[in-house]
Amino acid sequence: MKNNQLTSIAIIPARGGSKRIPLKNIKNFLGNPIICYPIKAAFDSHCFEEIMVSTDDQDIAEISLKLGASVPFIRSGKNSNDYATTVDVLLEVLEEYRKIGREFDLVCCLYPTSVFVTAKLLKQAKNNLLNTGVNGVASIIKYSHPIEQALILNKNKQISYKYQQHSKTRTQDLVSHFHDAGQLYYLKVKPLLAEKKIFMSKMQPIILRNSEVQDIDTLDDWVVAEMKAKNVI
Repeated sequence: MKNNQLTSIAIIPARGGSKRIPLKNIKNFLGNPIICYPIKAAFDSHCFEEIMVSTDDQDIAEISLKLGASVPFIRSGKNSNDYATTVDVLLEVLEEYRKIGREFDLVCCLYPTSVFVTAKLLKQAKNNLLNTGVNGVASIIKYSHPIEQALILNKNKQISYKYQQHSKTRTQDLVSHFHDAGQLYYLKVKPLLAEKKIFMSKMQPIILRNSEVQDIDTLDDWVVAEMKAKNVI
């Protein structure tokens, strides 16, 4: 099948019941429910035949529908608890669509708090996925300091190096390490169904800058994200 015939679905997993930030996935972020930003970016990218929100929460469903996303079913109980993984949700969505006769070649997972994701970034991810022979593309970010020089606290709350052998190594002589930016994963469906994990074999990175990423797990994170976003959105 030619690349221009491959179908894509954007899945935004938005569970209700956030404990650290109540109503996190629809909380007001610079004047809009936070989930509106990834939904808008997905529509603006024109990359998808379907843009859907997987949720167990009626309020999230109603807001998502008003923003134009599809909510064709309410997420199952087994994938709505604290132990359900992102890949569990993606597989459930793909199976539910298969049951109604809709199958997709590509799937893009966007978290509801991905306020920095843009249509341009989504287009870049899709283009890389289709033209480089990889199974998936994921956004990552470089650790700001070498992990080999991590500090730990002993039982007496005193500081020591976790890796003593690197205590005197120059930072420029250490290998760069990266971590998941949690912004997007654009994946081919067949290998996803086979491997059942996000970071599959043959994954290509899109490396983001610190100004383009912010984990939002606490209210302090939320404040930092809004400060960054004022210069971007």
